Amino acid sequence: MASSDSSPLILIDGSSYLFRAYHVPYLQALSTASGQPTGAITGVLNMVRSLKKDYPNGNMVMVFDAKGKTFRNDWYPEYKANRPPMPEELRSQIAPLHNIIEAMGLPLLVIEGVEADDVIGTLAHQASQKGIETVISTGDKDMAQLVTEHVTLLDTMKEKITDIDAVKEKYGFGPEHMIDYLALMGDSVDNIPGMPGVGDKSAKALIAGIGGVSKIYDNLDDIAGLGFRGSKSLKPKMIEHEEIVRMSYRLATIKLDVELPMAVDELAAKAPDNEALRSLYQEFELRRLLAELNAGSTDATSEQSKSNSDSDNSADVSAASDIKPEYQVVYHQVQFNTWLRELEKADYFAFDTETTSLDYMKAELVGLSFCVQPGRAVYVPLAHDYPGAPDQLDRDWVLNQLKPILEDKTKAKLGQNLKYDANVLSHYGIVLSGVAFDTMLESYCLNSVATRHNMDALAEKYLDYKTVHFEDIAGKGAKQLTFNQIEIDKAGHYAAEDADITLRLHQAIYPQLSASKQQLSVFENIELPLLPVLTAMEQTGVLIDSDLLIEQSASIGNRLAELEVEAHNIAGHSFNLSSPKQLQEILFEQLKLPVIKKTPKGAPSTAEEVLQELALDYPLPKLILEYRGLSKLKSTYTDKLPLMVTDKTDRVHTSYHQAVAATGRLSSTDPNLQNIPIRSEEGRKIRQAFIAPENYKIVAIDYSQIELRIMAHLSDDTGLLKAFADGKDIHQATAAEIFAVDAEQVTSDQRRSAKAINFGLIYGMSAFGLAKQIGVARNQAQEYMDKYFERYPGVLSYMEDTRQQASEQGYVETLYGRRLYLPDIKSKNQMRKKGAERAAINAPMQGTAADIIKKAMIAVQEWIVQQADDRIRMTMQVHDELVFEIHQDIVEQTTATLVEIMNNAVELKVPLIAEAGIGDNWQQAH
Repeated sequence: MASSDSSPLILIDGSSYLFRAYHVPYLQALSTASGQPTGAITGVLNMVRSLKKDYPNGNMVMVFDAKGKTFRNDWYPEYKANRPPMPEELRSQIAPLHNIIEAMGLPLLVIEGVEADDVIGTLAHQASQKGIETVISTGDKDMAQLVTEHVTLLDTMKEKITDIDAVKEKYGFGPEHMIDYLALMGDSVDNIPGMPGVGDKSAKALIAGIGGVSKIYDNLDDIAGLGFRGSKSLKPKMIEHEEIVRMSYRLATIKLDVELPMAVDELAAKAPDNEALRSLYQEFELRRLLAELNAGSTDATSEQSKSNSDSDNSADVSAASDIKPEYQVVYHQVQFNTWLRELEKADYFAFDTETTSLDYMKAELVGLSFCVQPGRAVYVPLAHDYPGAPDQLDRDWVLNQLKPILEDKTKAKLGQNLKYDANVLSHYGIVLSGVAFDTMLESYCLNSVATRHNMDALAEKYLDYKTVHFEDIAGKGAKQLTFNQIEIDKAGHYAAEDADITLRLHQAIYPQLSASKQQLSVFENIELPLLPVLTAMEQTGVLIDSDLLIEQSASIGNRLAELEVEAHNIAGHSFNLSSPKQLQEILFEQLKLPVIKKTPKGAPSTAEEVLQELALDYPLPKLILEYRGLSKLKSTYTDKLPLMVTDKTDRVHTSYHQAVAATGRLSSTDPNLQNIPIRSEEGRKIRQAFIAPENYKIVAIDYSQIELRIMAHLSDDTGLLKAFADGKDIHQATAAEIFAVDAEQVTSDQRRSAKAINFGLIYGMSAFGLAKQIGVARNQAQEYMDKYFERYPGVLSYMEDTRQQASEQGYVETLYGRRLYLPDIKSKNQMRKKGAERAAINAPMQGTAADIIKKAMIAVQEWIVQQADDRIRMTMQVHDELVFEIHQDIVEQTTATLVEIMNNAVELKVPLIAEAGIGDNWQQAH
């Protein structure tokens, strides 16, 4: 084996990649026709192909864990004891994968009594001594202790290289202290206990301030002076738990002297056994690999393995303009059955429904389109009924044929906004399962603000392709045709293109998304699992009291008439209160009120914030604000909601949108449940019209001060953490700190000011903005803010660090890895830049709050499904609140369980508190 740069040693941590591949949803769906899982096999082999491309002269060695216990279990029986048993679906793939690797000719090491890490460590150590450059391909952070001048780590899934400098940049110290770090912090995955009470920050502080574990125990008196939280009381705890820390150090240390069957320079690849490979590829239906082998070019499409490593479905991702589409319309059963077999064989397929309406409750299915490889798609018309329309396959027959595959959880499906399709199919008795990809959500998780996330916009951005728009085939306005009225020739191309472009978009976007473990996690663990939860909520809908709303409309109408008369009296003549132009004339020309702000065209502004400021001193702007608010309530809710009741269910069914708000929050339309005001009496009355069915109760469960709790967690501020941990009234506690009084002496005005500061800072409010809100001079507001930061320095550090991070990388992240891009953060326009900086501070908190409520919804719905009790229904999500209908016989115990689930949805450094209310309507429960 040569020790040149051109022939590095590539040590592949097969066990690490095996487990990671197994837990990727789209790979989990892969299996042979007989049901043998192949996802983990496919994932590992794709990684090997990628490495072969990147290191064509590399000497590759595959290393796996052996069965049974290791020497670490003899030292510490609880080592890895908290790991669940290996799933049979994964276990069944190990032997086939080993057989394939051996047939490929790669050295394969499985050494009993030690872990793969120890084998890799020993080989890397031997190679370093011989001057051989070594790359360890792994996703295990523990391996960072092996990094040297000659040894680097490569995470193929994230395309991330870790050398000495990268370790120092990430941890603040070099590889020589990684064992110390793990010994202090512990490792929950391997059940290494570590030092109780020492986390990431304190472990780093100990190492940076003193050194490794041995040096720390030689200098215990120095700990108190390090200044991190808990440092003053840590010495006696370190003494008490010294044995545990020393044991953790031994457990975390990778062995470098494993007895191996051959030395590192004796390991070399053999010629592949192509016949054995061919047989294995056929047995496990690895069609792409088989095709390459038969073509005599095992590495011919290794470029594809990087960009399309998720399946054996198709060829390389190509520019859309380079593909000549082959679209087909299916009219006969023989044609349909041929396509059905293709869908059954495909690792995943894209599909789309064509319907008569965008309203999922009213939509009737007109046709379906499918695609299994770029450029090749089919449309199955089912219900085109224009004069002269050709005969089509019977809709019920087609759906009966498709039902098994569409409901198969192991069969991966791809779509664009599949929640809509799932809702439509539910009306025909099909419960869509196996949703593995959704291009709308992939794009949204990749970059929520880069583009709109509809297919037309995505195709232009990611494929440079202009799709056929619906208006192109259906017309516009009042004469626009519904899909069933469109000629099948036109409809067929449009529909097949939808499925085709969806597949191509996935192949273009998903590799980019997969490049970030955090962003991929948001997609796989939050947005995708939320899709069926929202589907269920939308189908359930909400019950409203239409008669009560009609009464409220009449009452609001009377008040609007009164306000109109009062406004006319002030003005001295009648005018249209809804006309900005007439209002400009009255306010600024006739009444000579001060002009606070102008429109882009130079006219005095009558925007809401202007009227709010004027309303402090003048009566007419105050009347106009009330008039506008009531008018919007009437037109949006009290007039409209009774008209939105669906005949099928006698309920109102909103649409929840996952891919609209940049921060990750859900929005809703038709009706918009997020914007029903709760501060005005009239807004609260509207909530009274959201009622429980007979014998049921409405239960509303709301997270208390969640964004402030997130601020405490993210800033790690001692004062805020303690206030929440002690269960204090956070606004009272803040007021006591700022105004230097005992908590019991805080006045209501002081608490109100503290509340404005607490929430204002979250939204990046300036001293000027705070002064306006609480009615004090700007310098007084600045003084309050200065005192706040004196008392809570961690908050100030967090804000400064976040601004810096946003400026450097152009985005910030939530606690769970959602990336929030800020296009204006480097703008030369100072107003835009300041706005982006304010957003940078708020976005991680608002985005984390969104992630938490989504995780809570997933956990709650999972529990509801497990109960198999249709007397428990989640009906609404509004901001940080979940609303349920629960039968009165089980409401108390069920509510208690739901509160517990929400409290434990995530773990923060402060308690997460969900508060529940029960009533006959939403307002009573709130």
